[in-house]
Amino acid sequence: MSTRTDRLQQVRRNPRKAAWLAARVPDPAQLRRPTGTSHAADVVYTAEDLADFDPARQLGLPGEYPFTRGVYPTMYRGRLWTMRQYAGYATAAESNARYRYLLEQGQTGLSVAFDLPTQMGYDADHPLAEGEVGRVGVSICSLEDMAELFDGIPLARVSTSMTINATAPILLALYVAVAKRQGAPLERLSGTVQNDILKEYAARGTYIYPPGPSLRLVTDLFAWCARELPSWNTISISGYHLREAGATAAQELAFTLANAITYVEAALRAGLDVDTFAPRLTFFFDSHNHLFEEVAKFRAARRLWAWIMRERFGARDPRSWMLRFHTQTAGVTLTAQQIDNNVVRCTVQALAAVLGGTQSLHVNARDEALALPTAEAAELALRTQQILAYESGVADTADPLAGSYYVEWLTDELERQARDYLARIDTLGGALAAIEQGWIQRELHESAYRYQQEVERGERVIVGVNRFATETPPVREILRVDESVRERQVARLRALRARRDAGAVRDRLAELEACARGTDNTMAAILRAVEAYATLGEIADTLRGVFGEARDQFHF
Repeated sequence: MSTRTDRLQQVRRNPRKAAWLAARVPDPAQLRRPTGTSHAADVVYTAEDLADFDPARQLGLPGEYPFTRGVYPTMYRGRLWTMRQYAGYATAAESNARYRYLLEQGQTGLSVAFDLPTQMGYDADHPLAEGEVGRVGVSICSLEDMAELFDGIPLARVSTSMTINATAPILLALYVAVAKRQGAPLERLSGTVQNDILKEYAARGTYIYPPGPSLRLVTDLFAWCARELPSWNTISISGYHLREAGATAAQELAFTLANAITYVEAALRAGLDVDTFAPRLTFFFDSHNHLFEEVAKFRAARRLWAWIMRERFGARDPRSWMLRFHTQTAGVTLTAQQIDNNVVRCTVQALAAVLGGTQSLHVNARDEALALPTAEAAELALRTQQILAYESGVADTADPLAGSYYVEWLTDELERQARDYLARIDTLGGALAAIEQGWIQRELHESAYRYQQEVERGERVIVGVNRFATETPPVREILRVDESVRERQVARLRALRARRDAGAVRDRLAELEACARGTDNTMAAILRAVEAYATLGEIADTLRGVFGEARDQFHF
């Protein structure tokens, strides 16, 4: 249904507002309307805009179905969101120092960034790793690196999120191996591994294997964690990267849930019980600049997911209906010009995440449009979260914007748009088929193009870029990764390979190959391989030999 048709229906439902507007604004066409959002906002909202609204059915109370108002009854009065600052660069030792610094400053959970070779399953000495080792995250090649990354950090007491997808089973196995060395009970390990390969095919590109084997690795991790790591979140289904690639709020919501549906279906085909794995599914959303739209998006996401899990998949455990999510402020909104403006942008975005009921939050640093953040910038980003938590009052009451005519209308509108997208994706055969046909990619590209056109025409104002621009001196204090990082990592790898038991490594990799060729769960074999000091690249290459590699058929 077109926006124009929607607005005509709204006027017919709300003649009093139409008359009020006509009397005060002779030419409504002259009203400036926001662009680039998933909705066309009216100048005012009244009770008549919610004529079909049923608070008991659509809202309820926090902690109760459909969870529109939050997944926990007391929300932040019971426990604040986890404050994570995404970090990782250069070597394990350097990243470890940053983690310990942030924990000392009051951070309550770790969020690990890995470099591109680690994400793509290459050791630091692989030719394709040249120029990328330690650049956008920490370089991890072996159990030796992982042990150094978490040296002095008690894994039984710290929640860790790892942003890793194609090699997620390997990184989780490395993490578990380190925890075992620390003597940490596995049932006490808490955290999240991203493990969301579908959005890599659609928007980001760090995939290795074709979809079938990739989904098998995803569900192997589900099943293994249900037995071995009951407190671990087995996937973080990510709308963040879709939004960064150009999605609108409604598209981010719909495409993320479409991917989630595909994962649930894959797990069910693998023989898993929905209420066994669904409570450990988590989500990862972007928080963009339009405060009210982002709040409404988060509320609509909870309500729609609760309905999908209960009605579409027949889940009966209320924990399976709960959409728990991590939020990161929008990297794509950061500007290299007037970088102090980024502090304000990220504060508004963080506020939206908290008002929307996030379970954990990362606030981008002011200098991340230029490089990985300096320690000082990362500390300021953490202080932004702490001021919101302890000084602003926004954590005092669950879902404080509930009942707002605008917010409730917008929550309903985003849910309606998301349902329309989900219906279209179903007709295409599901999220994977929509990706393989290039449909989702085209939607993202078209949205990104419209956004850029609005900026270039001045319809979308970017302060300091296309309006209120000034000449500012270049920023000098940025984090620079030393050119010697790769040399040091290659030297460590050579030393490790020289002293490890090469025969044991060959045996463990042979076991993994046989497991991958069969139907057994691959996680136990991967864990045995990393404990024998097989490297990440060697394990990924073993799986490449069985599964093959995906090509660029997913990008249009």
